Amino acid sequence: MSSATDAPSAAGALTFFLLALAAGLGAANLYYAQPLIALIADDIGLDETLASLVVTVGQLGYIVGLLLLVPLGDIVENRRLIGAILLCAAAGLGLAFVSTAPSMFLLAALMFGVGSVVAQVAVPFAAHLARPEERGRKVGSVVSGLMTGILLARPVSSLLAHWFGWRAVFLIAALAMLALAAGLRLALPARRPGGRSSYRRLVGSLWPLLRSQPVLRRRAAYQAAMFGAFTLFWTAAPLQLSAPEFGLGQQGIALFALAGAASVVVSPFAGWLADRGFSTAATGAALLLAIAGLLLTELGVAVSSVVVLALGAIVLDCAATANLVFGQRAIFMLAPEIRSRLNALYIATFFFGGALGSALASPLYALGGWAAVTTAGSAVLLLALAYYATEFRARG
Repeated sequence: MSSATDAPSAAGALTFFLLALAAGLGAANLYYAQPLIALIADDIGLDETLASLVVTVGQLGYIVGLLLLVPLGDIVENRRLIGAILLCAAAGLGLAFVSTAPSMFLLAALMFGVGSVVAQVAVPFAAHLARPEERGRKVGSVVSGLMTGILLARPVSSLLAHWFGWRAVFLIAALAMLALAAGLRLALPARRPGGRSSYRRLVGSLWPLLRSQPVLRRRAAYQAAMFGAFTLFWTAAPLQLSAPEFGLGQQGIALFALAGAASVVVSPFAGWLADRGFSTAATGAALLLAIAGLLLTELGVAVSSVVVLALGAIVLDCAATANLVFGQRAIFMLAPEIRSRLNALYIATFFFGGALGSALASPLYALGGWAAVTTAGSAVLLLALAYYATEFRARG
């Protein structure tokens, strides 16, 4: 008797689970190499002064994918697009597995960086599949998968490399991409967007779109500040944790990174709040919570407590995760026919903030220690709060 109603909900649950898995594993591809830079550079003969290219080239590929592939979600059948992007990621990860020279690995990084944007096609797809009254919750579940991938990639790759070598990380990731491509092909419904624009016009519309959408600009600015503080913290944290007052090794740092994974539970709750119209107030709360998290990490360093430092990391990560859900839910309510382009602009903008945060982490830590890191992160978040305050003045 219940099969007629239960079957669709079960299929829906599987579909959203696979989309969350694709978002998480796709985003994780960008972060596997971060703790393995020294191992990879030494093995493939990359000069230590250029070792950071192992990560940088992947990020460049991600930006390319955001601006050139994600907008295709507005004109290309989405299931086929997701499959093609997953295969690109699998090819890049497979090439990384067999790389023996710097040029070979950097080409691989560019490829799997481009393929990592599958997460940013999966999230709008979830928004399309969800009913309006549950869109925030469903998007939150997929964003939870994305954030889980980001937060777990570093500790998982560190531990796998410790046990099996760095190449095993990329082999396992490549096989996961192939399995996902097959699973999503079977589970996802076909979605053929109504847009009929040419590809050139589609990409050319990105800048005018950014200028014409104030909600997009605001939400991107809030999350750029939030993600900047997030990457500032997580890039500087290993430096602090390996310092004499903590003295953690590679495995200890990997286990510390697991603390941030606790924040993924906040995504569905953030989506629930957004669905009930609390996004604006909750955004201000998230910005304040992120500042509180940074100040808590300052206390942790002052008293040399890994536990307090980890609590601060969890608070900061919860704030960043929740704010990401609030932002994506807001832009996905604007116009379904341009949803993929809106998402591409949103993610590209806040990833730029994240890139700045990671680039400044080492110089700030070298110049002023952990206090400089928390001060810079808090200052950026205070600027975002000042901009947030103008939202109420504009309404008044």
